[in-house]
Amino acid sequence: MTDDLTFLWELSTGGLLGVAAVAIALLLILIIALRFHAFIALVLISLLTALATGIAPSDVVSVMLSGFGGTLASVALLVGLGAILGRLLEASGGAQRLTDRLIAIFGEKRAPLAVAIASLLMGFPIFFDAGLVLMLPIIYAVARRLSMPFLSIAFPSAIAFLAMHVFVPPHPGPVTAVDLFGADQGLMVLLGLLFVIPTWYLGGLLLTKPLTRKISVPVPTLLGSKSDESASSRFASNPSPWLVVFLLLFPLALIAMNTVLNTLSTSGAVDGESQWVQTLGMIGETPVALLITVIIAIVVLGLARSKSGELTELVTDSALGPVCSVILITGAGGMFGGVLRASGIGDAIAQAMDSMNMPLIVAAFAVAAVVRVAQGSATVSLTTAAALMQPAILAGDYNAVQLVALVAATAGGSSVVSHVNDSGFWLVSRFFGLSTAQTLKTWTVMSTVVGLLGFVIALIMFGLGSTV
Repeated sequence: MTDDLTFLWELSTGGLLGVAAVAIALLLILIIALRFHAFIALVLISLLTALATGIAPSDVVSVMLSGFGGTLASVALLVGLGAILGRLLEASGGAQRLTDRLIAIFGEKRAPLAVAIASLLMGFPIFFDAGLVLMLPIIYAVARRLSMPFLSIAFPSAIAFLAMHVFVPPHPGPVTAVDLFGADQGLMVLLGLLFVIPTWYLGGLLLTKPLTRKISVPVPTLLGSKSDESASSRFASNPSPWLVVFLLLFPLALIAMNTVLNTLSTSGAVDGESQWVQTLGMIGETPVALLITVIIAIVVLGLARSKSGELTELVTDSALGPVCSVILITGAGGMFGGVLRASGIGDAIAQAMDSMNMPLIVAAFAVAAVVRVAQGSATVSLTTAAALMQPAILAGDYNAVQLVALVAATAGGSSVVSHVNDSGFWLVSRFFGLSTAQTLKTWTVMSTVVGLLGFVIALIMFGLGSTV
């Protein structure tokens, strides 16, 4: 899109970096100090940033809408359908039944660990935002059932999804980097766990307590409020925990099917152009998989249990109102990141970093990290850095293990410093009931620790790989 834009002036890399820094500072002042609503502040700063970087006024709105719409295209359906599924599970009593079973099996002290491990498993085939939304009813139910702080249960689960999202295929960032670097996808999946488990355990499970010691937030009511209690009591049927497990795993199975088909198609084992492969692939796309699961949930939790269509509609509708703010703020965060990308800030910084004389694996991490800080998206920063580093990496004589380490180092850079230009930052903030300042003190720090730990492990693997 940048090639089609008209710029009234061109800024140097330093100038672009200065605009980005001022924009982020103003955004934080508006939200934290002046108490502007995050949605309004993000839209305003996106507009001012586009103008400051020289984008012609005739193109400004289209750039803003492109970033906003692009984010909503991937987030709105997932959040909306995921919220409906979560509301159905909560109102029916299914989430509570599964929580009781988890506590009975693992005990109260280990229940948060069980939820986090479940998030790790779910995070393999499903993207960060969709996985987090799917796990919300369980996270909320466990937090209400136990006397533990809500964040001690929520953050380890969120970090599990983040670690899977940046380090392990079939997520788009690592898949693209593996392809560009000529690494082995299967080996990346296997060795990727060596990055996921330590970064999740140290960056999420152990770090949550010290970071949240002075932060106390109630369990959010995004999946239902007191005004919905009447509908919930009438809809409750206490379904089997196994039915709840089925409803949580069913979309994962469909998504995994799509992943397998894509892999087989790429390898030539199946014909990717055939109608049946494309149809099954469509069914396995995350929005379609969630839609099918929601319809099944409406039937098995509502209609099949003699719940009226009117009551079922009331319960599903009650899920959408509370998440509208989440969707709009997340879209506005994507708008801000989109403006930064369209202005050329990310590309300019990445190219400047690429020209510095530093070890290749350090450069891969640094380029991804700077692009991540500049424009927000982990996937975009990982793919951008991988594309820039590709010629140097292909020119080198690296074995399979070293190539995996180079992919992981780049992925680590794409994880650091999740902040106000990252749509995932706003998802965590709103779903966990945190203020912007609280999210910066917790989630931003955790995402950075995940990235830094991943980079350290990559350095060790790269060194050991040279002896293979």
